[in-house]
Amino acid sequence: MTKEQSVKNLDEIITKIESARLKCNAHHIVSLVGISKYNTADDIKTLYLSGQRAFGENKVQDLKEKSSQLNDYPISWHFVGRLQTNKINQLIDLAPVLMHSLEDYDLANELDKRLKIKNKKMKCLLQINSAKEESKAGVMPEVAVETYKKIKQDFTNIELIGVMSIGAHSDDKELIKKSFITTKNIFDTLKNDGATICSMGMSSDYELAIELGSNMVRIGSSLFKD
Repeated sequence: MTKEQSVKNLDEIITKIESARLKCNAHHIVSLVGISKYNTADDIKTLYLSGQRAFGENKVQDLKEKSSQLNDYPISWHFVGRLQTNKINQLIDLAPVLMHSLEDYDLANELDKRLKIKNKKMKCLLQINSAKEESKAGVMPEVAVETYKKIKQDFTNIELIGVMSIGAHSDDKELIKKSFITTKNIFDTLKNDGATICSMGMSSDYELAIELGSNMVRIGSSLFKD
């Protein structure tokens, strides 16, 4: 990916984000996380030099390798993938700015235990399976508020600061819209419990997600396209 193409991609996405934000009269800022799981450290560097600062990886090993290769750049690293318990210690050592995929109470329990041992804290989002799809991780919408509050109450080394979800895997815009509305309603309910981030929307649906209240989008293919 050339410098010119990366600038073009980034400018196009920023313009669309702003347009979607204005369309719904939103007063909040929408953060962009570049999902770099299929891309090289050089690709990330090119986008970083074009102005993008936050990047997300979905495998601990990839995050370790790419962050090491790009150690000279103050990149804001996010972890967005499913976390296996045998990778928890490695992720803690990598210290991502935000872990998006805290999928249930049991994972929170394991993560908090290891954080306590290492005397560290980690900012996390509770993942919600708002579309109720078997292929997706996350808590069911009906128990999301209860689970969020219980994690905050029981685990002192996890800093829950919001929610994350993936839109319905469908060509039906109404189904996607419904899944985003479900997540946004849960987020609104949890604002008094410290929720400030509503992370939803990817390359195929981020404009709709923003219109429905997302304040953080995770974009990969549209950002890294040649």
